[in-house]
Amino acid sequence: MISTEPTVATYSILGIGEKVRVYIATARLAAADGLTWVEFGELLVSLLRLMIEALDAVSGMTGAEKKAAVVDAAGRLFDALADKAVPLAAWPVWILVRPAIRSLVLALAAGAVEPILQLSRS
Repeated sequence: MISTEPTVATYSILGIGEKVRVYIATARLAAADGLTWVEFGELLVSLLRLMIEALDAVSGMTGAEKKAAVVDAAGRLFDALADKAVPLAAWPVWILVRPAIRSLVLALAAGAVEPILQLSRS
């Protein structure tokens, strides 16, 4: 499972921003030979879970601020890795649909926050 390596690498890091940076850097290394959309999805869900669990323990932030931080992390993962999941022959189409796909991924990430939060608390 491609999402295991980045998740394990982040456990020793204390700051949430650092966790995201280490996660994405480790995910890039794991995806150096290419990436499928299924693997990207695994990485995304794993990152969302990591962020939600970390932010759930943070006080002084509203729920909306926490959700915005999770969506921002999902956007950074998309920007760093989504292009690796696109075959070379599909690049002309990808350039056209990338903004719409990014918006869809961010909307899915925002919608997944509550269900993942409930799972992590149980």
